[in-house]
Amino acid sequence: MKEEKILYFDIIIGISGDMTLSTLLNLGVPKEIFLEELDKLNLNGEFEIEINEKFENGIKGTNVNVIAKENHVHRNLIDIYDIIEQSSLNDSIKENAKKIFMEVAKAEAKVHGTSIDKIHFHEVGAIDSIVDIVGSCILIDLLCVDKIYATKVPLGSGFVKCAHGVIPVPAPAVTEILKDVPVKFNNVAGECTTPTGAAIIKTMCDEFVDEIEFETKQIGYGIGYKKFEVPNMLRTFIGVKKNKI
Repeated sequence: MKEEKILYFDIIIGISGDMTLSTLLNLGVPKEIFLEELDKLNLNGEFEIEINEKFENGIKGTNVNVIAKENHVHRNLIDIYDIIEQSSLNDSIKENAKKIFMEVAKAEAKVHGTSIDKIHFHEVGAIDSIVDIVGSCILIDLLCVDKIYATKVPLGSGFVKCAHGVIPVPAPAVTEILKDVPVKFNNVAGECTTPTGAAIIKTMCDEFVDEIEFETKQIGYGIGYKKFEVPNMLRTFIGVKKNKI
């Protein structure tokens, strides 16, 4: 038998950038090491990050809040790539982060009927989303897993307000990003999966599977800000999967 160290995303109601950061930090990566890596983005002074314990229906988890100090800065893909490339992060983190942003850029271009080079990111181009995406890549790199699995991605329902106005849930960008990814509609009212969360899980996940056997070693809970009729959390597992050679 060959043992494989895995990271499993149990996407309970949806996935967002901040909840991904939160659940991965709750798996035990020391906060100091994470912040030291994040400093390599060279965005000092442009944001603050708060990492706190938070309870959801009696379950203790981690809640991350990225507070941007900029106002309505719209960046294109080249601007974001420049920030990533000029950092001193390792090549694996840089490449994964760029792939995630490319997923968002392709989706936004398709939805808005334009080309990738003409897309100016709004929510996803903001500092908080850059930190969410790059930070998630940093944490996955620090966890040193062999393979990443996830459940089908829940989409939510209803409507949400964004920079372009009121749009249906799932947001058009989310539906584009999650093409070829197993998804499921749920009855939770609101945006459960965001473009950032969708792009992270599509890029980083090796296989989407609801039923999987592994030995659990560590469990992480990321607690979100929104209030739904069900617990707003993203759960992850570090485990060992035994495969026949």
